[in-house]
Amino acid sequence: MNFEENIKKNNIKLPSAADPVGSYVATKIVGKLLYISGQISIDADGKLIKGKIGKELSLDQGYQAAIRCALSIVAQSKKATNGDLSKIKTCIKLTGFVNSTDTFTDQPKVINGASDTISKIFGDSGKHTRAAVSVNSLPLGVAVEVDAIFELN
Repeated sequence: MNFEENIKKNNIKLPSAADPVGSYVATKIVGKLLYISGQISIDADGKLIKGKIGKELSLDQGYQAAIRCALSIVAQSKKATNGDLSKIKTCIKLTGFVNSTDTFTDQPKVINGASDTISKIFGDSGKHTRAAVSVNSLPLGVAVEVDAIFELN
């Protein structure tokens, strides 16, 4: 099954690939590597998912925010490959940043939302290395940010 079929089979609706709001590019291809800049947690209505996990937001809400980051990563990947996700060979790495309290220690469970989504869409090609990092704050007060590196065919 191809990646687009996985998206349809799982009733996934990708968001629009957002343009950068700072002095950087959303994606960059170097050789056969596709780098995706950090994608922040934005809900299906385009509203920021803000707050600190372990205070204003629960673990499950963080997981859902990470899913939204992953969907934005896929949207950026699709845009970078001119709409052809079959140009992606594999996901190499995700780095997830979790805006969480000092005592919250389940950052990996939050970032599982992004990992599970990438695996759901890309199957075995979605298996990746990863880091899940706690941070004191994130841009615009969002709950989660995730970046990615893919290998192209």
